[in-house]
Amino acid sequence: MTEPQMPARMKIGEGRISGAVSIVFGAIALGGVLCFHFPEALTTPEFREQYEVGFLRSLLGGCLFLAYACALRSLIANQAKRAGLVGGGLATLALLLGGAGVEVEAVGASSFYLSLDWLLLDLIAMALVFVPLELFLPQRGNQTRFHPEWRTDLAYFVMAHLFVQGIAAMSERPVRLFFTGFADDLDSLRATVGSLPFALQLFLALLSTDLCQYALHRLFHTNPYLWRFHAVHHSTRSMDWLAGSRQHLVDVVGTRVFVYLPLFVLGFSPGVFYAYVGIVAVHAVLNHTNTRLRYGWLEWFIVSPRIHHWHHAHDPAAYDKNFCVHFPWIDRLFGTYYAPGDAWPGRTGLDDAAFPRGFLAQQVDPFVRDPFKGAPSGAPSTR
Repeated sequence: MTEPQMPARMKIGEGRISGAVSIVFGAIALGGVLCFHFPEALTTPEFREQYEVGFLRSLLGGCLFLAYACALRSLIANQAKRAGLVGGGLATLALLLGGAGVEVEAVGASSFYLSLDWLLLDLIAMALVFVPLELFLPQRGNQTRFHPEWRTDLAYFVMAHLFVQGIAAMSERPVRLFFTGFADDLDSLRATVGSLPFALQLFLALLSTDLCQYALHRLFHTNPYLWRFHAVHHSTRSMDWLAGSRQHLVDVVGTRVFVYLPLFVLGFSPGVFYAYVGIVAVHAVLNHTNTRLRYGWLEWFIVSPRIHHWHHAHDPAAYDKNFCVHFPWIDRLFGTYYAPGDAWPGRTGLDDAAFPRGFLAQQVDPFVRDPFKGAPSGAPSTR
């Protein structure tokens, strides 16, 4: 299968980077203004009590400033004015709707909401950390930020954040139903675990969930029908900080149900639970980044981007290897570790399958068609 033609990597001084940044911050500013206008429909109830409105207004003002500054830079330096005009237009629309000065009245309860606030805040935080890493320390120096698959991966990122309410409900409800059947029998164990020091609880939470992750992840690779859904995640050929978001809903919910089970059964404290969620979110994104960060001897104990890139490698020697998210020694223990020397995989993705482009098409496809059937290489449905 022929490799898709990638646009040239952006270079500092051309005005293309500033144009893209202008669009991003203009869109974030517009989204932030909409959250101020419609908090019941567009913000997450659990987060509202934690917000400091003054800080959010300052953050919104900063996004507007960056959108305009980058738009001006792009209009000056880039012969193609479209990106600068779009970014400036989004910021202007945000200002016309009230900008950072929108008044917020009492927020009522709502049974359904979109987590636009969570999407925007996480996008800002992740972009500020991982975009510079990929810009200045890229593993694949010729991979542009706007590769042919970036729109699909961004759609996955957006949908996962906007519908966090529904995904959480689908993930937590089966766990709670399972747990209520024998919760009383585990009171002693839960009390013991809950009384342990925070650091030890956190380690046990990471260990127990990684063991569950290992078991289910391996099953998704070895079961032909489950592999159809998980193969969506492996279909990306351009590893970056958005690539980890490309997961089929069946994959996401199934993994969360199985991985969250020990967190509820063992009775870790709420602080440990939230710390775990934060760590796994950042670590999972970091493992997919297009960055040459290395951990040295720590790679014996912590999964690095290099180790996880081998999990996505288009190399038969690496198929069905490196299932763990956090601890590579679990893969070593079960004989599924592969990351030779200091090498990185030459290619990632699946050339032996035919996947449609686009979020919705990839969600429907595994239910109606085997993407490996009739593929150019005649590869089977498992690897």
